[in-house]
Amino acid sequence: MTAEIPRASTFTLANARVAVELVSGARLVADADGLAACDIDVRDGGVARIAPPENSADHPRVDLSGGLVLPRFVDGHTHLDKGHVLHRARNPDGTFLGARTTVAADREARWTTKDVRARMDFALRCAFAHGTAAIRTHIDSIGKQTAISWPVFAELREAWKGRVELQAAALCPTEFAIDDEPQFREIVATVARHGGSIGGLSFMGTRPGEKLDRALDRVCQAAAANGLTLDFHVDESHSPDAVTLEPIARAVIRNRFKGRVIVGHCCSLALAGDDERRRIIDLLGEAGIALVSLPLVNLYLQDREASRTPRWRGVAPVHELAAAGVPVMVASDNTCDPFYAYGDLDMIEVFRESTRILHLDHCERSWAGLLGPATSAAMGFATAGKIAVGGPADLVLTGARDWYELNARPWSDRVVLVGGVAIDRTLPDYRELDGVA
Repeated sequence: MTAEIPRASTFTLANARVAVELVSGARLVADADGLAACDIDVRDGGVARIAPPENSADHPRVDLSGGLVLPRFVDGHTHLDKGHVLHRARNPDGTFLGARTTVAADREARWTTKDVRARMDFALRCAFAHGTAAIRTHIDSIGKQTAISWPVFAELREAWKGRVELQAAALCPTEFAIDDEPQFREIVATVARHGGSIGGLSFMGTRPGEKLDRALDRVCQAAAANGLTLDFHVDESHSPDAVTLEPIARAVIRNRFKGRVIVGHCCSLALAGDDERRRIIDLLGEAGIALVSLPLVNLYLQDREASRTPRWRGVAPVHELAAAGVPVMVASDNTCDPFYAYGDLDMIEVFRESTRILHLDHCERSWAGLLGPATSAAMGFATAGKIAVGGPADLVLTGARDWYELNARPWSDRVVLVGGVAIDRTLPDYRELDGVA
């Protein structure tokens, strides 16, 4: 799209279209797709007014010709510490096991402070250029890596303040809570120091039982004692033994945990029988748990066997979850690493592909909130995910006039405003990472 943003304290984005669901502080009448025409007045870096279009000429006007204006995005589940290692650590067969084994070897050999910092900063520059305002990253918190990666996260969170808001969650086997008490205490102390989330990985190939229940109780109690939130990787498999989602919900209820709880992946829930699925979804609602689906990565990894076409999509049943009132999100997950060889932390790409994979079109429910406010609300990001009168003019301008046009192409010519100023959207060159480790 062509949109020259004036260097003026006040200007109007004229003849814009917005998703009414993504706007607050304005009275707009939505069409059948949830969209409305409007003018957006920007003053001193903030959104001063959103109103139906008019022909006022008191200050500079940028005519968007009906182009969609979106809030800067919220990406609620990423792995910045893993990203961009594919050039040196390729998955040998594209499977989940191949990814785990390859990442473990690369982490042990190469994840120094310098390496982690370079790759995380590279990923943040990609996300920022695409229009992301807030990110939660999971951080491998195993052995020596905890002491390496969390200080890097803290350093980058400070360096990126005002551009991208950052959260982090510790990623380690949930059973650490009882199998390795000293390491678990170190993880909890580290996360508490940095204000992150704990939870971990709840399915490692064996059916859950009393041991998992004890570990989950310990995790809930540690989180409550330290004022932390919970964020789990759950049942990322089609195995019949991948049934840890219900024990997590029951542990949250049993321990009367009041903080935010996020579960990610939950692939095997799609394979449950109708009655079992409804029962588990009801438990998620009772426990106040939100779910983030990772369609790109799970479509890539799940049901992969050599010389065989996959039979299922490997994604959580988001329609049924949303219909039951469970907060649902989508996110990038991995990028350019053994778990997912592609991706660039671009939430328009994630939304576009999620629409196709999850069948979010031809549906009475609006999914516009997946672009920001649903994730922001579930994860407690401060201001991201809405176009709000009185809020910052943090906006993504596209030439798309409706959802079909938005999902039809990458919109690589989008304009990103941060505080009303168009940023330089030049993406970092992959060659920057040559020889980092």
